[in-house]
Amino acid sequence: MKNRKLKNSELNRINNIEFKSSKKTPLIVILDNIRSLNNIGSVFRTSDAFLIEKIYLCGITAKPPHKDIHKTALGATDSVEWEYVDDTLALILQLKSEGTAVVSIEQAEESVSLEEFKTQPNTTYAIVFGNEVKGVAQEVVSASDYIVEIPQYGTKHSLNISVSCGLVIWDLFMKLKA
Repeated sequence: MKNRKLKNSELNRINNIEFKSSKKTPLIVILDNIRSLNNIGSVFRTSDAFLIEKIYLCGITAKPPHKDIHKTALGATDSVEWEYVDDTLALILQLKSEGTAVVSIEQAEESVSLEEFKTQPNTTYAIVFGNEVKGVAQEVVSASDYIVEIPQYGTKHSLNISVSCGLVIWDLFMKLKA
């Protein structure tokens, strides 16, 4: 059989205990008032795939356990460390004081295109994704160290939060491991 698909048992996936003790990618994901439980679950799954340090669920963002989060997370809520924090701005100010660089993913004046954003060695980045309608809160954008925009060339100027998260995590993962 040519190009046979691999079975799940052949993928050599690590278990949750191994995941928790693995060296993490120096990325933190902050979800700022995300409404869709499916989007939250998808972010967990992507974060698991790329060994993200932690996810912060902020504001109205729902938290596990919830069947709709679980449906798309497929168990990643058990592997990826997460925490609920009510106030996104207070969280990013705390992370900044600890030396974490905060990056809002948003369309804004003076934003840097994702493809042009340069990471620095020995730096942990917290990437903020905003509400499906309103985006990242202005006060959070204003307090961020960087504002990064995903380039888009069609008639729409928005991407689903889970798609945005996948693109940004993949791009930063590749830059940080280089």
